Amino acid sequence: MSDMTDTGGPVLAADGTPLKRSLRKALRRQKMRALLLIAPLLIFVLVSFIMPIGDMLYRSVENKIVSQTLPRSTQALSSWDADSGELPSEAVFAAMAADLKEAAEQKIHTRVGSRLNYENPGMSSVFRTSGRKAKKFDLENGGPWKEQLIEINEDWADTDVWRTIKTYSPPVTAGYFLNAVDMRVGPDGAEMRPERERIYMNLLKRTLWMSLLITFSCIVLAYPVAWLLANLPTRKANLLMILVLLPFWTSLLVRTSAWKILLQQQGVINDVLVWIGLVDDNARLIIINNQFGTIVAMTHILLPFMILPMYSVMQTIPPSYVRAAKSLGATDWTAFWRVYFPQTIPGIGAGSILVFILAIGYYITPALVGGTKGTFISNQIAFHISTSLNWGLASALGAILLAVVLVLYWAYDKIVGIDNVKLG
Repeated sequence: MSDMTDTGGPVLAADGTPLKRSLRKALRRQKMRALLLIAPLLIFVLVSFIMPIGDMLYRSVENKIVSQTLPRSTQALSSWDADSGELPSEAVFAAMAADLKEAAEQKIHTRVGSRLNYENPGMSSVFRTSGRKAKKFDLENGGPWKEQLIEINEDWADTDVWRTIKTYSPPVTAGYFLNAVDMRVGPDGAEMRPERERIYMNLLKRTLWMSLLITFSCIVLAYPVAWLLANLPTRKANLLMILVLLPFWTSLLVRTSAWKILLQQQGVINDVLVWIGLVDDNARLIIINNQFGTIVAMTHILLPFMILPMYSVMQTIPPSYVRAAKSLGATDWTAFWRVYFPQTIPGIGAGSILVFILAIGYYITPALVGGTKGTFISNQIAFHISTSLNWGLASALGAILLAVVLVLYWAYDKIVGIDNVKLG
């Protein structure tokens, strides 16, 4: 469109300003109005989602506590050869004595001990016992500090203690992530932990495998229910929908506790099996505090999240398609498999993503019915946050779990195509 009149001047708006400038001003005003409308949502997402994830990623590599609590020691240790097999010099011990005295006066010496204890068990005791004596240190007239510190705690004569302090003195560390993948920092760099100490990778594999089983179980159970909802008369379909949504009106803790009562050896299911003679009273089934109990309970809890996407997609499929296939000679199975089922795949995909992502992060149900063999990696994350207070390792495990979910989501998009996923 030309912005010039026939006389050669610019096209003017009603208020006399050039039309192009007026249009730009109106467009800016419209964009600003749209931004103000979505600003509350953007702030909410930033505060409740983006910032917590950013804080988690930061905590997974943050390691300032050692360098801030032991500034003189970490600086003195920078010139010490950890592979020499010899203890640090007297100057390093003197620096440690000064740091311990200052930290003990501020009552923060146990914090650095707890941090280093994650990497080398026993370090907490070293700093706790040394800190109690450090308050009385005479830094000007005392010494030699090597003999005094070793006398307080003989572990100061162990080069592994000093190597641990030096290794984890930088403000940023990969130690949490190494621990999260069952590795550690050794004399020659990163190395695998002994077989008996490998926990987290096996737990992650178990989490992924059980989440896939739960997702598959939900697909098998939800498909016929969703088909009934989509094909029953409205009155019956509404009644069935109420039954599907009924679990949402019951507390998650109550539903999980109910499964605990049902599945235990003296529970309802075992009592019924004994009563009908399928199981001997002395050989009751162990179907709780293991993987089976977790899969059964979580399938029941997550089943509605699979039914609803399937139902919303099946409801849009015209029944005439199947009738047309049968009129052309297709059997019931062929009409279902070649005509009806392909159209329900978007609903299956949407439900699978929803159920799998919810399952992989569950921790309440596995904690109650999973015992030691049916827990997920999320239970370990919760343990380190609330019990061991190892927030760095918990953040590293959370970051790895987030990365795994993103990789699986990317793979699903490449194989199935996220555009084919529909909720209705």
